[in-house]
Amino acid sequence: MNTPIGSSISRRRFIAHTGLGLAAASTISRAIAQGSVANSRIRLGLIGCGDRSQMIIGPLFKEHGGYEIVALADYFEDQIKTTVEKLQLTPKRTFTGLQCAEKMIAAGGLDAVAIISPPYFHPPQARAAVAAGLHVYLAKPVAVDVPGCQSIQATGELARKKGLVFLVDFQTRANDLFIEAIRRVHAGALGEMCFGEATNHVDGPPQKATSGTPEAHLRNWLWDRALSGEMVIEQNIHVIDVMSWAMKEMPPLRCTGTGGLKGRREFGDTWNHFQLLFEYPNNVGITFSSRQWKMHGTPGGFLNRMFGTNGVLSTAYGGEVLIRGGVDSFYRGGKTDSLGKFGPGTNIKSFHSMVHIKDAANVTLESSVNSNLIAILGRTAARNGRTTTWDEVIRSKERMEADLSGLHA
Repeated sequence: MNTPIGSSISRRRFIAHTGLGLAAASTISRAIAQGSVANSRIRLGLIGCGDRSQMIIGPLFKEHGGYEIVALADYFEDQIKTTVEKLQLTPKRTFTGLQCAEKMIAAGGLDAVAIISPPYFHPPQARAAVAAGLHVYLAKPVAVDVPGCQSIQATGELARKKGLVFLVDFQTRANDLFIEAIRRVHAGALGEMCFGEATNHVDGPPQKATSGTPEAHLRNWLWDRALSGEMVIEQNIHVIDVMSWAMKEMPPLRCTGTGGLKGRREFGDTWNHFQLLFEYPNNVGITFSSRQWKMHGTPGGFLNRMFGTNGVLSTAYGGEVLIRGGVDSFYRGGKTDSLGKFGPGTNIKSFHSMVHIKDAANVTLESSVNSNLIAILGRTAARNGRTTTWDEVIRSKERMEADLSGLHA
């Protein structure tokens, strides 16, 4: 794609996608209703056999009944073996190495791929899949840098033209309580938006390997800034996405922030805390904070609050979703227990249905790229130690390059 990202993904274009999450919900609901009688199985290749694939994504695809997992791809042979044993699979093909996804796609025999690999690899793997005529189920985040987001945008648009489904798995956007709460916000339940806050405070991911080998480095990809995109993109994007959704996909004007690495760690180059201020039009400021270390007695998880003149939206990933306000604003909502499983489950069901009804509107594309770019804006502002504008970031050509030396193809 030769055009700069600023012209292909502009502020005006994002504003045009106002309410995209609600449109996505409508499309997904229609897909489920129209596709529920389809009984042909989708031949699926699973790219990435780590913990999430083994514990959530792989089991959900298998339990659905509409998929046949015919191929597995992962750099590590032991992770493929564990996935086969846990899911009791008999895949026709397995592929290892850095080019495992490309090898699997080139071998053929697939209808679709589920990409659950480290985010650094998402753009080339998604591009190869769509080029081969495959439907794509893609884990968040879509990319680690602006050129990667640009690549995903182009790939998603190509999928539309080719009639291929391209779905990005954000769980909150598949949840009825989140959908209804945001619908009410967009309808004016909060009145005039004033300010907001987004937080993600957790203990942090465990170290997967202790040796200093290239393989150990790859197993600890969450601690590598190029492979993961940094915590503000890989994990914190959940609350940044809810923030963006509530703001009708409108990107912020600028961001100021800081962060760093506190405490002893002998591996990785990612920070373990961020503090940001996103400034939106009409003097709306949204603060963001995140940390990844044990903090006794402090609230954790993915939390958002949006404050308006008539009410407050309060959401928690896996917790309560509600709007506090007057008679015209109040929304009791409810608990989103097990969202980490039921969200992907809904998206996997929708993906199957949309493939069968040939619905390639791919309405999750722009919102996912938007949220990813906002997270990159936050990372850039904090890392550079200065206020950074949206226009400055979306025109960035800087690529994050992972150190893959010593790893086999």
